[in-house]
Amino acid sequence: MRNVQDMKLREGVEWAVHCCINLSWISPDRAVPAARLAAFHDLPTAYLNKQMNALGRVGIVASRSGPRGGFRLGRGPERITLMDVAAAIDGSAQAFLCTGIRHNGPAGTVTGPAGPRTTCTVAQAFSTAELAWRRQLADRTIAELADTVRRANPAVPDQVRRWFDET
Repeated sequence: MRNVQDMKLREGVEWAVHCCINLSWISPDRAVPAARLAAFHDLPTAYLNKQMNALGRVGIVASRSGPRGGFRLGRGPERITLMDVAAAIDGSAQAFLCTGIRHNGPAGTVTGPAGPRTTCTVAQAFSTAELAWRRQLADRTIAELADTVRRANPAVPDQVRRWFDET
């Protein structure tokens, strides 16, 4: 059985989205080492590297090994959704798992006109909400978030590029 903590996005999703935004402002020809990406937000390199590798397994980022190695976006930021990143890091399993408790104990003998085989109202409500949540994440791209940040503070993309160029 899943616990409540399994039903929220882990911090690795936040880290991965921020890294994707930063990579969107860097030349697609340039690979950025995980240590440099981690240093930008003062994150543990080993843990961030795991998140970046998870993004790499699904093509969100591409990696290059060697002295000039690191990560770059694997496709255009307009083709990377927040749902893509969340699924890469946290998986795509449903957040709510109906265990069918309505059929247990005395509740199991209580049936309405539709009988006991009807869809669980609780599961249906959570499923509808989760579908809306997933659609919202699927409708937002890294490019949109990067543009929102740029509009709020036009200097940020250049500052990010300069910081990553200081290697």
